[in-house]
Amino acid sequence: MSLLTQSIGLAKKAKHRFQDQLRARTPVYLSPVRRIEQVALNERLCAMTFDDGPCRLPANPDNHDGKPLTLVLAETLEQYGARGSFDVVGDTSNNYPDHKGKHGSATWGGVAYDHYPDFAKDADGGAVHCPELIDRLLQGGHEITNHTYSHILFGRKNLVYAQRKHLPDLESAVEDVKRLNHYLKEHHNYTMTLSRPPHYVDGIAGGFDSYDAYALAGVQYMAASFDGAGWLPLATYEAEVEAMWKPVAQKLAENPDYFCGQIIFQKDGYNMARRSPVADGLGKQLELLTQHGYQVVTVSELLERSPFRDVPQSDRRAAAARVLLEHGWCPAFRDNSLRPSTVLTRGALAMMAFGWDGVPLRVQLLRKERGLPFDDCKITHPYAAALILAQQKGCLTVSQGRIRPDDPVTAEELLQFLAAKLGKAPEHIPAKVTHGDLFLLVADLLQA
Repeated sequence: MSLLTQSIGLAKKAKHRFQDQLRARTPVYLSPVRRIEQVALNERLCAMTFDDGPCRLPANPDNHDGKPLTLVLAETLEQYGARGSFDVVGDTSNNYPDHKGKHGSATWGGVAYDHYPDFAKDADGGAVHCPELIDRLLQGGHEITNHTYSHILFGRKNLVYAQRKHLPDLESAVEDVKRLNHYLKEHHNYTMTLSRPPHYVDGIAGGFDSYDAYALAGVQYMAASFDGAGWLPLATYEAEVEAMWKPVAQKLAENPDYFCGQIIFQKDGYNMARRSPVADGLGKQLELLTQHGYQVVTVSELLERSPFRDVPQSDRRAAAARVLLEHGWCPAFRDNSLRPSTVLTRGALAMMAFGWDGVPLRVQLLRKERGLPFDDCKITHPYAAALILAQQKGCLTVSQGRIRPDDPVTAEELLQFLAAKLGKAPEHIPAKVTHGDLFLLVADLLQA
């Protein structure tokens, strides 16, 4: 392994440790958009995602008779009765002028922008140039998800991509997602519901992030919980293939249920050394998973089986929360957890009921295009827009300029809220209401 490759790997690990530490210190709020990494599941089901395709070029080294790499992956999955989620781009051919970065570095495919499947070979990749591969994936029962049309960073990423260009604002990020959605719908009659930002860069200029973009685009954030490897170049191709299957074997040996509900990250393209170990490593991963009784399904199928990360669908509170989801409520936190034992606050109640409706208003607030009708909540608070709507609809009252977002909801306040929101209210409400209590109460009212 080269010094550069080691540096990239260490930078990735340092970034992940930093992000884990940051998450541990940062409060988590309810959100219309959930970051879907893993779901609570007792069955041996998992999902695999494949970024940056489709790719018409053959695998490198080519051990598959010149077949397009994407076709090799689809056929390998199908050999094991598996279905993948292919996180495709639209077209990177407009990402010029640019020049090729250093071989084996993070800029291997372009210094200013990404180019897939390789620099100056954009016409052999992306949904626009490879419609036959999109059709083939759909025929095989695989899922197509949105990795943006042009794969341009949503915002800055100085640690690895100091020279990389990024989109200028929130509207540009939303447009790049919607453009690919529209293309798939128009040309393949397919609706995408999941998206992953380029290189997992969430920050967007103006104080926004990918969650704001996805809320405006109407998609959910598809992440992953396990790195299938292959993207990082090693000394030899054989070492890269081993780096894909060996960690899977180790995890299964330690705990055969380790991959239950997990989403595995893969790459439908070349790594930084312009090789594609996924072409041969994928089969070895699938063989191991199959030997341990796993079925690999799409991310959407995984969510259908169990939508949330901390409570399985067999729990009646999760089943009730799913009813709320289906009716446009926001019962889950941004990390896709339900945390049903959490005491319900006025702010959380407003967010559950008005989170989606408040998305455009949140943009206005962050741009300071309007103020708040109360004094005890900042414009930047994640629940500010929902609280405004709850107050306007007569669901929550403002007293002496205070909306009291962090106060627990009383039984009387909840009765008022549900009566105003749904036109009906439950006969009995616990004195101390938790999120799980609300799921059950509202699901009963919605289904009545």
